[in-house]
Amino acid sequence: MAPRGRPAAAAMPKRGARKRLKFRADDVCSERVTVADYANSDPAVVKSGRVKKAVANAVQQEVKSLCGLEASCVPAEEVLSVSGESCDSSDEMDTKESINGRTASRKKKSKRHKENPDGGGGEEYPIDIWLLLASYIRPEDIVRFSLICKKAWTVTCTAAFWTRLYRRHYSLDAYLPLRLRPESMEKLHCLRACVIRSLYHMYEPFASRVSRNPAIPDSTPSTLKNSRCLLFWCKKIEGNRQEAMWEFNFKFKKQSPRFKSKCCKGLQPPIQYEEVHTNPDQDCCLLQITTFNFIFVPIVMGMTFTLFTINVSTDMRHHRVRLVFQDAPVRNGKKPRLDQGVQVVLDPVHSVRLLDWWHPQYPFSPKA
Repeated sequence: MAPRGRPAAAAMPKRGARKRLKFRADDVCSERVTVADYANSDPAVVKSGRVKKAVANAVQQEVKSLCGLEASCVPAEEVLSVSGESCDSSDEMDTKESINGRTASRKKKSKRHKENPDGGGGEEYPIDIWLLLASYIRPEDIVRFSLICKKAWTVTCTAAFWTRLYRRHYSLDAYLPLRLRPESMEKLHCLRACVIRSLYHMYEPFASRVSRNPAIPDSTPSTLKNSRCLLFWCKKIEGNRQEAMWEFNFKFKKQSPRFKSKCCKGLQPPIQYEEVHTNPDQDCCLLQITTFNFIFVPIVMGMTFTLFTINVSTDMRHHRVRLVFQDAPVRNGKKPRLDQGVQVVLDPVHSVRLLDWWHPQYPFSPKA
C-alpha cells in the first residue's frame, strides 16, 4: 500500500484564534471511546453534556462494520454528514419541542382567560345561605367571615346580622348602660357600634381583654401620632385617698389612612344599611391621665398630637408624662420641633390609660 502523502500546508492561524485539528474517521476505534463521552459522565470532565460528533460517527461506522456492512462501501463523508445531521436534527427537535410547549401553555392560559373573563371559577350561593352561616360564627371571626366573598361581606352589613349577634350573647346578669339594653337595640341608628360596645360587657373573651390593662402601659403608645385633639376636660376624683386626684381627658381622632388612588377609599356599606353603620366615634380614642394634684393645661383643642413620652418622675416614685401639640401633622421620618409646639407636662402621674371607642369606660352619648 502506497504511503499517504502529507496534506498541503494550511495557512497560519491568526493570533488569538484557536487551532482546529482535522478529524480522520479511520483513526478512531472502539478503544478510544471512553466513559467520559456519555450522558452519565461527570459534568466537570465533559462540559458539553453530549457525545462529540467525531466519536459518534466513528462508533456508528464501527457498528455497521460489525453487523456485516463494510465501512468501505459507505463513504466516510456520507457517514459524517448523516451523523452530523442526526445530531443537529436532535437539537432542532429539542428546540422545536420547547417552543411548541411554550406556545401550547400560552394558548391554554389564553383559553382559560377567555372562558373565565371575571377571573374565577366556582359557584355563587344565595345571600340567604351566607346569612344562615353567619349565625354560627364567633364575634372574633367576623372579619375572617366577611373576607370570604362579597356576599359574605354584605351579610355583615345587614341589621339582621347584628341583631342576631346581640341576642345570641345577651345575658340578664350583664350590667349594661341604658343605650345598650334590649329595648334600645331596636333602633337602626348606630346599631353596629352599640352591638360591639355591648359585646365588651357580655362576651367573656372581649371583657377579659380590657380588664388586663395595667395602670401604666409597658411601652409608650404610638398609635396617637398625628391625631387631632377634639375635646379636653378635667375633673376631680374622690377616692380612698385622703387627698383627691385629678383626671385629665384628651379625646383624639386618629388620622385616616391615605390611599395612593383617590378613587379607592375602601369598601362602603350598601346605601340601605348606612344608618346601621353610622358611628360618630369611629377612629376616636380617649387618653385618660390621672395625677395626684391639679396642673394647669393650656388650650390644645384643634391641634395635632405629635409627641408622647412617659418617663420616671423626679422623685423616682411616680411617672412623668409629656405631650406635644402642633398646628400641623409631622411627616414620616421627621422629628417634631419643640420650639414651635405647645408642651403639656403632667408630673407626678398615677395612671395612664388609652381607651378605644368600644371600651366600656369610654364616654359616649346615649342618643347615639
